[in-house]
Amino acid sequence: MTTLQHSAAPAVREPALGKPSPREPSLWAGAQVLLLGVLDGTAGLGPVGWVVGIAHAVATATLLGGALQRSATGLGPADRVTLGRGLLVGGVTALVAGGSGATALLVALAAVALSLDFVDGRVARRTGTASELGARFDMEVDAFLILVLSLHVALALGPWVLAIGVLRYAFVAASWGLTWLRAPLPPSYARKVVAAVQGIVLVVAASGLAPLTGVLVGLALGALVWSFGRDVARLRRDAAVRVVGRGVARV
Repeated sequence: MTTLQHSAAPAVREPALGKPSPREPSLWAGAQVLLLGVLDGTAGLGPVGWVVGIAHAVATATLLGGALQRSATGLGPADRVTLGRGLLVGGVTALVAGGSGATALLVALAAVALSLDFVDGRVARRTGTASELGARFDMEVDAFLILVLSLHVALALGPWVLAIGVLRYAFVAASWGLTWLRAPLPPSYARKVVAAVQGIVLVVAASGLAPLTGVLVGLALGALVWSFGRDVARLRRDAAVRVVGRGVARV
């Protein structure tokens, strides 16, 4: 799966994964708390980091548990990889919220979470356990990591960097009022590349090791705006064609 997909996850055939277990997300939330304890002992989280980290764990368990209750399938092996990524994202979120100066640790957690994004999709395909729930969960983990990283980098480069993390959520919010934005988009290699670049560039910028990070982040944001703009234009054009088609059919 790739990060920052603009529209909802595409419908896929639901595999036979067995009966959903509503308790499993709670067990993962417990693992999140254990990770927070390790991070606190290693780098120090502070009260804010603990509160935000626990809130992340509770929100993930609640939302995923509710989705499992509505789903006819349980969690597959790829979904558990995504849950592992979610733990790392929770750790990154706590470090950023707590104002930890452990840059190397933050970058390491974020880099592993991004790297595993290439694993869960392969696992889903090889085991035949791809599902709409898993694709949507993967998408949300990706988007939230990008949001947190953009917030962290914005502290150094300026609030404009937040646009990288906020743009996808703004698109979703706009789709609540503009139903044509909810239409599925065809697969796009360019979209996948632009999406993957966002996380890589933000991790590089967070590390502080590369020169001209402002330029790199600016180029990444420009590519993201182009990608969203292209897809919005396509969705708008397709919606207009559908309206015209219905009008012709009624004549």
